[in-house]
Amino acid sequence: MSLDFSSQPTRLSCCNVTLHQSFDETTNRHADKVAIYWGDDTFTYSSLREQTQNWARHLTRDHGVQPGDRVGLWLQNSPQFIPVLFGILSAGAIAIPINTFLKPAEVSYMLSDSGAKVLITNAERQPILGELTTAITGLSVIDVESLTNIPGDTVLVSRKEDDLAVLIYTSGTTGHPKGAMLSHKNLLSNVQSTVQVLDVVETDRMVVVLPMFHSFMLCVGVILPALFAMPIVIIRSLSPPKNMLMELIRHKGTILPAVPQFFRMLSSAASTIPLPLRLCVSGGAPLPREILREFQQRMTVPLIEGYGLSEASPVVSLNPINGLQKEGSIGMPIPDVEICVKDDHGALIETGQTGEICVRGANVMLGYWNRPEETASTLRDGWLHTGDIGNVDADGYWHITDRKKDMLIVNGINVYPREIEEILYQFPNVKEAAVVGVPDIKRGETPLAFVSMNEGTLLDEKLLHEHLRGKLADYKVPRQVRVLPALPRNATGKILKTQLRTLTASAD
Repeated sequence: MSLDFSSQPTRLSCCNVTLHQSFDETTNRHADKVAIYWGDDTFTYSSLREQTQNWARHLTRDHGVQPGDRVGLWLQNSPQFIPVLFGILSAGAIAIPINTFLKPAEVSYMLSDSGAKVLITNAERQPILGELTTAITGLSVIDVESLTNIPGDTVLVSRKEDDLAVLIYTSGTTGHPKGAMLSHKNLLSNVQSTVQVLDVVETDRMVVVLPMFHSFMLCVGVILPALFAMPIVIIRSLSPPKNMLMELIRHKGTILPAVPQFFRMLSSAASTIPLPLRLCVSGGAPLPREILREFQQRMTVPLIEGYGLSEASPVVSLNPINGLQKEGSIGMPIPDVEICVKDDHGALIETGQTGEICVRGANVMLGYWNRPEETASTLRDGWLHTGDIGNVDADGYWHITDRKKDMLIVNGINVYPREIEEILYQFPNVKEAAVVGVPDIKRGETPLAFVSMNEGTLLDEKLLHEHLRGKLADYKVPRQVRVLPALPRNATGKILKTQLRTLTASAD
């Protein structure tokens, strides 16, 4: 099934279409069109197709990858990311995009949990790959730069729309990340709906500044433009901002999805520079009113806020481009997605009342990989229970008021305190540990740790930070650790994080 700009985009869910089939048809129909702008280099859709097929042949012939096998994709933003992704899918395998900021132990857990057969990465990670191959028996590691031309027939393994396509690992409240299982249909449905609300046209060019492994960027910045033959402008570096802006201008980027903190930087750096952008989309974290107001005062480009989560492939709602855009609102559900609010007993709540946000639609995940109990807890009565607290107003605009799951969002990436707390407890003489989030101008939020020590012992903060940095991605490491005689608890012994948050004002 092909995707066409000549009329309103074709419905993707009407037949058994898959991501790699759609991509193959797009690359055939638009072979000579530029697919990627990467600094001074350009790549056409025909070159992407050739690279994709090379990867599919390499995986199936040289590494024995079979339909349903899991393949890790541990790459920073680059033109190679896209053909590797679709090469994995063309081989009938399941792609696992991996956060490039993670440490070996964190990556090892994901690869072990998923039973990954192959990991595709680059030479920069060679010094630490020994830890992974030692920990995971039978893991085959491929250097993304080592692939040469492999002639042969087109590899396009038959898969069904409900088959698993991508495993997105999200941080878990139990201390370990969970693999959200996204099918071909999940992602194609989300792409189709997002195309409609963004009013995508043939002349659009997608600007990629966020990491491609992130579910928001994977769907909106990679899969969407790749299936609609939209050129992708991959920004090589955000520093210095002036160079980033010149690259955006030179390649005439028109749609820019990013996290809130990026738009604060953009409005400061580009307030006097005419940009080719027609639309900016904020996602990955709540958009502070202050940042939105600054942007609107300095820029002529509309900035619309949306909401999503990995388990929903990920886009759930957006403020409308044409129409009222409510400050502090996540907008309205995208086409073919429903939102409701339920109480703790699963009963629907009336308009205006606050409760747990629940989502229903073809974009909702199949479940969590090898986590039947957590799947059953999250997917109930046909609804995805998001763990976010919110409400809908009389105009049908949705608002997120709190986070039920005690989650932080650092630079648009989910961070769960429990994971950090478990590492804190591993440090000698730490008696109690708790992590809360504090506002951060650059990151949106940052973790702040509170600990109490065993009687008669003192905390060596330098050694503790070394301990944390050795086991956690840098963005998860608390910038400060505060020592208290004892952490506040309620009558049942539960640590009162509400009281800890009242202490954060002095934690500068």
